[in-house]
Amino acid sequence: MRNRHPRRIGAAVLVAALAALACAPAAGAAAARPSSLQGEVNAIKATGNEGVVAEATGARGHRFATAGQADTSTGAPAVRNDAFRIASLTKTFTATVLLQLAGEGRLSLDDSVDHWLPGVVSGNGNDGSRITVRQLLQHTSGIYDYTHDLPALASTSGFLANRFTSYTPAQLVAIAMRHAPSFVPGTDWQYSNTNYILAGMIINRVTGHTWQDEVTARIIRPLGLRHTSAPVADPFIPGPHLHGYSTFGSGPTIDVTALNPTLGDAAAEIISTTADLTTFYTALMRGQLLAPAQLAQMESTVPAPLWPGARYGLGLWWVPLSCGGGYYGHSGGAPGYNTLVGATPDGQRAAVVASTGDGDADSQAALDTLVDQQLCQAGPV
Repeated sequence: MRNRHPRRIGAAVLVAALAALACAPAAGAAAARPSSLQGEVNAIKATGNEGVVAEATGARGHRFATAGQADTSTGAPAVRNDAFRIASLTKTFTATVLLQLAGEGRLSLDDSVDHWLPGVVSGNGNDGSRITVRQLLQHTSGIYDYTHDLPALASTSGFLANRFTSYTPAQLVAIAMRHAPSFVPGTDWQYSNTNYILAGMIINRVTGHTWQDEVTARIIRPLGLRHTSAPVADPFIPGPHLHGYSTFGSGPTIDVTALNPTLGDAAAEIISTTADLTTFYTALMRGQLLAPAQLAQMESTVPAPLWPGARYGLGLWWVPLSCGGGYYGHSGGAPGYNTLVGATPDGQRAAVVASTGDGDADSQAALDTLVDQQLCQAGPV
């Protein structure tokens, strides 16, 4: 899922800007302070999104806010427990499982890709013997991002013709292998979804189970994430959910909710809610999922020059905060969905926000502002 914005990985060739839509303020918005959670959610809605859900935890307790509609065809409002496609936040789940396996001594982050997947990364200058598991998770492999070549992410016609197509992980990697690497492994940084497709394949090779099964057994069930799932090839979102909407750069807005998620696999497949994501990221930061040595490796970052101060660890962004310090988290974008989550290093504060629509630079800035302001409520981190 292609880099549509420095802070978001999503569908290709969507327009860089959308006209801001006039909208009636949500209930209670008149009383909302500009820096309140409801005020920030309303600001995101006002940039042209159809629906917005957000959750924040910290010194001011546990708070929720929503705006807009979950389904424009019925007029159903967005509500607290609506599920949505989290796209690239899936990467944090995948990385957590690989780090757990490393902590169990079942693999090393310094193992080569060829050690686990011999011959899979080869051709056109690609060489899996020179790329490590760590480099996959940290996006320093140089491997081409296969999503640039997916028709379903490129246009309305491409989406409609391919939205129910199933892909195997091997097929997705093969798309990337048609291209030369961008740089020698370990010498630069570049976001590539292919890295995490390979990570999921390694989980399967090490455990004998799919990455979906391992995520479910190791994270979803132990944490009681009742509204989180890795749906494999099921194109529909179960239960109450936000519908996604996109214009793919031009033409009418279409409902893009139904989508075969195999095109994202271990890089972008998972469905969740703000509440479940809050539970996951705070548990991760508090050391409930990884031993100290593995969490320290996850939080060891390299410069990720997409915007000032950005750094990337193993399945985690590190983002500076306006009040000082920074947060760990991830952004995610699929056709029609945009999500951002941040948690303080001690796991005591977290903010999650999801919006539906194509979004634009103003929309992304509003998501960034919500997370920044909510994490800064109690002062410097």
